[in-house]
Amino acid sequence: MASPTTEADASPSVSGRSPIFYGYWLIGAAFTAQFISAGMQNYVIGAFLKPMTTELDWSRSEFVLARTIGQFVVAFTGLYIGGVVDRRGGKWLMRGGICILSAALFGCSFVQEQWQWILLNGLILTVGASMVGNLVVNVTLAKWFVEKRGRAAGFAAMGVSFAGIVITPGTAELVALFGWREAWQILAVLAFIIIMPVSFVMRRAPEDHGLHPDGKTAAQVAAGGGARAAADFASSVTRAQALRTPAFYLVVLAFGLGAISIGVMLVQTIPYMTDAGYSTTVAAAMITVASVPSMLLKPVWGYFIDKADAQRLSVIGFAISAVSMVLIVVGVRSGISPLAFFGFFLLGCGWSGLIPLQEVVWATFFGRRYLGAVRSAGLPFSLGISASAPLLASFYFDRIGNYDGAFLAIAACAVLAIVLISFAKPPTRTAATT
Repeated sequence: MASPTTEADASPSVSGRSPIFYGYWLIGAAFTAQFISAGMQNYVIGAFLKPMTTELDWSRSEFVLARTIGQFVVAFTGLYIGGVVDRRGGKWLMRGGICILSAALFGCSFVQEQWQWILLNGLILTVGASMVGNLVVNVTLAKWFVEKRGRAAGFAAMGVSFAGIVITPGTAELVALFGWREAWQILAVLAFIIIMPVSFVMRRAPEDHGLHPDGKTAAQVAAGGGARAAADFASSVTRAQALRTPAFYLVVLAFGLGAISIGVMLVQTIPYMTDAGYSTTVAAAMITVASVPSMLLKPVWGYFIDKADAQRLSVIGFAISAVSMVLIVVGVRSGISPLAFFGFFLLGCGWSGLIPLQEVVWATFFGRRYLGAVRSAGLPFSLGISASAPLLASFYFDRIGNYDGAFLAIAACAVLAIVLISFAKPPTRTAATT
């Protein structure tokens, strides 16, 4: 299936002669790429909120505006990125992306005016991170894995949570030791030296290299072992077909609403906890408290996703997120620290399933052949929702003086997500004629 537009090459490391299926190397690459992409967009931001707003005399909503704009940027750059991954793979996207991302991180250290912050952090940094992370690597994994798709997505998504364990407290420490400007510069260098080598691992699809999804051998495929993967490819739904189905919009809205707690809490947890009287160290540790179970449980979610119905499991994930947000508000509001800490732990348990669940639901509903184009078509809707949430939470704080009502609204959105995903029905898929 290789063509001049693909990334196929004659590298022995990608051939069927290798004792290790090349898809497993891609899981490691996806883990690392999401660690940096998510980390540099979202997990670092809380550590910079107070020192930057204090020195530059900005409100919190003015600070968060850059990340809100960034989410819209992700949505519309994704329309291009998804199609490129389908046709050419992610290697060159990732190389260009890390150059853009690192330059933007370094540039953030020179910010003096809000327009500079919006340009660097909201626009340029986001474009670079989009070319490195989630959509690029998860669409790639969906092409390399079918029967083991849940586990592949689960292990790869551990990189996102690992960012919360390492990058959030690490950035807070960098800011405390060197100042916020120098911290941005250090992050820029680290991101580049980590991601550039990873870009050399990326490959578009197993068929480009004479391989089969899930590491099936030619003999296994000949015996019928690859029937599921073949059917998944042959009956894939195009972007135009997907846009005409109710399922597309229900899945978009469900995961858009069900996952908004991630963006909000990554930005607002440190100021939220310090406003309540906790130290910056304890506040940053709450991201770690959520990130540890979020990371460790992703393979568990992946295992059950491959064994059960990802759509029904999504209901459990959304329910956990809703309950956890209520516990956090009650615990912090009443001064019951163990309850608040448990709320963050439970929040991580819910987060752990959201990425693998989302990736498998999309691939299961619409197939892997055009998945990049289909997934990217949903980004303006889902990211429009998630982009608005951190800004609305900041506006709520600026007006009311606390985050309680905003956090409870997030819990209500997770409940609505349960209803939406429950009504979604996979579209009828027939063998493609083109």
